Amino acid sequence: MIKSIKVMLKPNNKQKTKLFLYANTARFAYNWTIAKQQENFQNGGKFINDSILRKQFTQMKKLDEFNWLNNVSNNVTKQAIKDACDAYKRFFKGLSKYPKFKSKKKSTPSFYQDNVKIKFTKTHVKVEGFASSKKSNKQKINWIRLAEKGRIPFGENVKYTNPRFTFDGLNWWVSVGIETDSNYSPSKTEGIGIDLGIKDLAVCSDGKVYGNINKTKRIRQLEKKKRRLQRKISRKYEKGREGNRYRKTNNIIKSEKKLLKVSRRLTNIRHNYIHQITSEIVNRKPMFIVLEDLNVKGMMKNKHLAESVQQQCFHEFRRQIEYKSNWNHIRFILADRWFPSSKLCSCCGKVKKDLKLSDRTFECECGNIVDRDYQASINLKKYGENVLESAS
Repeated sequence: MIKSIKVMLKPNNKQKTKLFLYANTARFAYNWTIAKQQENFQNGGKFINDSILRKQFTQMKKLDEFNWLNNVSNNVTKQAIKDACDAYKRFFKGLSKYPKFKSKKKSTPSFYQDNVKIKFTKTHVKVEGFASSKKSNKQKINWIRLAEKGRIPFGENVKYTNPRFTFDGLNWWVSVGIETDSNYSPSKTEGIGIDLGIKDLAVCSDGKVYGNINKTKRIRQLEKKKRRLQRKISRKYEKGREGNRYRKTNNIIKSEKKLLKVSRRLTNIRHNYIHQITSEIVNRKPMFIVLEDLNVKGMMKNKHLAESVQQQCFHEFRRQIEYKSNWNHIRFILADRWFPSSKLCSCCGKVKKDLKLSDRTFECECGNIVDRDYQASINLKKYGENVLESAS
């Protein structure tokens, strides 16, 4: 089993310069590959394999015009060419859109490192090729400090897969896949149905309720600060407007960086809360976990609920609960989008079609009076039981 680990870096100024150089070189190699494929297609040629393009790129580096490419590790450009060719292959299979050129302003700076040459210690990660000299005092620039000690396993027996360095606008990160042994322990408890909502983030069939973190004072204060910064930046843009053009001043850049920090903090708080919830659910070791396939895109069209739906991060909750279930050998079941989990009576099985979104309590003719979200979780649990019965 391969687990992915992502850790923040703490590079010095020289290391930051090298990191951006590597990322820009990877972007150059990616765009060069896209341009070569487009030129070849316009001339009536077929798809060029990445091995051929790699050889052409190596010959191009011998020219004086592109001599600066030799200052960057060869593995960075080779993988960038392979990534561009893989993007074309996914397009041909109908899995993604047509590959585009990476923009210097909009694309995320990132690059690949060779999984054999990358090295980790408890506190540092070694990047290949930062220092051209082999002297010990010069080699120090290759070692970048990690923000979390001992988070990434290291040693001769540890195998790494697909190491990547990325910049999120504020900090540099290293992500790597680690091969780990599967610790399987059979579950003895019954399954859990989970109903996601806006009033409460998650209501479980075993009675556990996880509230909406966006209603807390901490989040409300940060959201207020975010709105004020957005208005402040908008006023600055309007003040420096020159006809149809907007002039970006140094003060605007500083304010945008503050806004980015606040937005990132909000995202981290919400994702951390979801991590705590999903880990707690999985640690109960249920037999199966059932989630409803929500139409989030359709829910976002409702102007009254769009912001609340966006803040709840339903897709992130589903992503985390799915991969954590797979790690712990728990059966993950996704209920059909049209399954009437909220309108179905858990006692008699009758569907109440006239149930409104404002009705928080479900009342049935059979005498069943229960909370709407809790009943939905019970119905999802029964849905999972029926799926397992039909599969056996």
